[in-house]
Amino acid sequence: VQLQASGGGLVQAGGSLRLSCAASGRSLRRYVMGWFRQAPGKERDVVASIDWSGKSTYYPDSVKGRFTISRDNAENTVYLQMNSLKPEDTALYYCASGTQWGPATRTASAYEYWGQGTQVTVSS
Repeated sequence: VQLQASGGGLVQAGGSLRLSCAASGRSLRRYVMGWFRQAPGKERDVVASIDWSGKSTYYPDSVKGRFTISRDNAENTVYLQMNSLKPEDTALYYCASGTQWGPATRTASAYEYWGQGTQVTVSS
């Protein structure tokens, strides 16, 4: 499956962005999906994941209540709505697909396919 992330940009603190991850090649219905971010000099960390049905999601404490992951299997697209953005949210954001659900989906190694990344910059 090929993943294409988009929607990044420059936004002021407190603002919002909506990232999209469009898939081609295979239906996303069979995949767990995740959004990760990586700032310069830091590890790639999960910010949201969603199961095949969209009924179960995971967020780390750093984004809980501000970020929302959703999926539209008919459109083969996954979204990340980001509200109340902070300067520390600045990073390159990646979408990824995998086949496992559970604690494993909190780590990058659980995902098989990755998009190219979209830059999010939050100014103070």
